[in-house]
Amino acid sequence: MAPVDSDEQDLTRKQRREQARADRKAAEAAVAADAVRRKRLAQLGGVVAVVVVAIVIILIATSGGSSTKTHTISNASSPEATKQVALVNQEIGGIPQNGNVLGNPNAPVTMQYYGDLECPICKEFTLGALPPIIQKWVRAGKLKIEYRSLETATREPETFRTQQTAALAAGAQKKMWDYVELFYHEQGEEDSGYVNEKYLQGLAQQVPGLNLQTWQNQRSNQTYQAQLATDAQEANSRGFTGTPSFLIGKTGGPLKKVEYTSLSDPTSFNEAVEQNLKA
Repeated sequence: MAPVDSDEQDLTRKQRREQARADRKAAEAAVAADAVRRKRLAQLGGVVAVVVVAIVIILIATSGGSSTKTHTISNASSPEATKQVALVNQEIGGIPQNGNVLGNPNAPVTMQYYGDLECPICKEFTLGALPPIIQKWVRAGKLKIEYRSLETATREPETFRTQQTAALAAGAQKKMWDYVELFYHEQGEEDSGYVNEKYLQGLAQQVPGLNLQTWQNQRSNQTYQAQLATDAQEANSRGFTGTPSFLIGKTGGPLKKVEYTSLSDPTSFNEAVEQNLKA
């Protein structure tokens, strides 16, 4: 066998090193490419997951929005209804009522309360600042409160007229404030369409001593429709755009807007009553 030239051996070793280096670089490149591919797949998977979650959320929201929310009125004989009636009776029981007026007709100070029975902010006032106002001033015969209607929260004008006249019709039996208070105590979720004939009838059934047939007949009395129109005109002339809104003054005299700071704290209203009593 012919001897291998040293130069050829060096060339062979060099070639092997270069080949090994090339193989190593190829392997490194493959690993790097694989890492990039895995990263991209992970990112894509994350995006897909986010999209899936978003789709699920949209479907849930759409499904929830498409269904009509309902409000089940408490059965007149149920424990919850009994509790609400007791609370209202504790607040206004024994206080004179006449139509939309709560309190002694000869009270020296008059406050007008403009409200929408579906207004959640009116509910905040009715369940918050109003009870102590009634106990401190109305029950003592120093203040009378007139409930006035102003459409703000009720979506459908026809529904507004129906619910407000239902309350006014109870006033023919000196029970309007019972009906109004129970409405606010059992108020459903805004824009859920809970006000229907069953709801209004259910409230009437809970008002102690209310003759249901007489109440039903009174609901068609056009006097109440005229009262709603008058209330709206007077509210507009005062620049009222929201509920609740209030006017107060000496009975028989001019009334001024009540500038309140809280609907749950009666302080602003107490101060307004005191100022008018001293005037």
